[in-house]
Amino acid sequence: MQIVALIPVYNPTEALVQLIRGLAAADFAAVIVVNDGSEAECDGYFNEIRNIDKVCLLRHAVNLGKGAALKTGMNHAYCHFEDLVGVVAVDADGQHLVEDAVRVANILRQNPESLVMGVRAFNATVPLRSRIGNNVTRAIFRLLTGKNLSDTQSGLRGIPKSMFPVLLKLSTNGYEFELDMLLACKYTNRQIVEEPIRTVYLEGNKSSHFNPLIDSMRIYFVLLRFTLAGLLSAAIDYAVFILVFNLSGSISASQASARFVSMGFNYAAVKRAVFYSGQSTADTLPKYFALVCVSGLVSYLLIKGLVIFTPLPVIAAKLLAEPVVFLANFAIQRDFIFANQKSGFREK
Repeated sequence: MQIVALIPVYNPTEALVQLIRGLAAADFAAVIVVNDGSEAECDGYFNEIRNIDKVCLLRHAVNLGKGAALKTGMNHAYCHFEDLVGVVAVDADGQHLVEDAVRVANILRQNPESLVMGVRAFNATVPLRSRIGNNVTRAIFRLLTGKNLSDTQSGLRGIPKSMFPVLLKLSTNGYEFELDMLLACKYTNRQIVEEPIRTVYLEGNKSSHFNPLIDSMRIYFVLLRFTLAGLLSAAIDYAVFILVFNLSGSISASQASARFVSMGFNYAAVKRAVFYSGQSTADTLPKYFALVCVSGLVSYLLIKGLVIFTPLPVIAAKLLAEPVVFLANFAIQRDFIFANQKSGFREK
């Protein structure tokens, strides 16, 4: 039962060499290091690393992103280690201790089908940008998945081999890949095991290549795909509603037409791009259609009530009614229509 340490690297420091020496001396079958297009002045570190026992050094010609480097390492491990259980991904900046990586590896051996997350304690010693980023991402992740994880951005992870085929097909290549990994766990019914770890922040974590603005926006884009799909669906819905209402003057005919037209786009978008549902159309479409009918009726009643009991015109009433229905639709799709029978998470 082999487990390989995997380190994505971009412009390393001396801390990387010491980390790899420690991992190579531990009970790992190999240490795969992926040079993600580092600058030429870092070549000395890689030359030193190349001569360490058990190290396999791979290289990207240009910087492709942390997610791309992780996928390169996973693909190599999958192809070259027949008895592979999985890999333990470790950050290159010296944040993670060898003993914690070993502990994550041991837990992965005990749970060979689960994703093992090394979770940090977010106390006052953690840099402010890390505390804020994790808290915001945790909150959005919990809203969109219904699951509460202690640390959504930890780079110390035990990734099972059976998960590689799913992860290698993900299109994300930057830091957002790690969040996509968590979403893939939920929507492929895979457990997440959390293990507390210590984290060392060297000089306020200034060696991290995480850009608080750009990389956070990429991460939140991954989490807000449902909102984007919903906004596009809403635009279609409103356009059809206004068109039919102007032609017919009937709220019920306008609402039915709008829901029917927007239903096809929204179903395809949320099933494939938001919830990663692998369930068959025969299983999900009838439930989705029933939800469309019920939510359309509820929206109609809300619009009708606002028109009768307030001075609002029909279009303004629809604009007020739809956000309530949107939130309810999201929760129902997340937990009942596109969810697997088991949650896929194990929380501590």
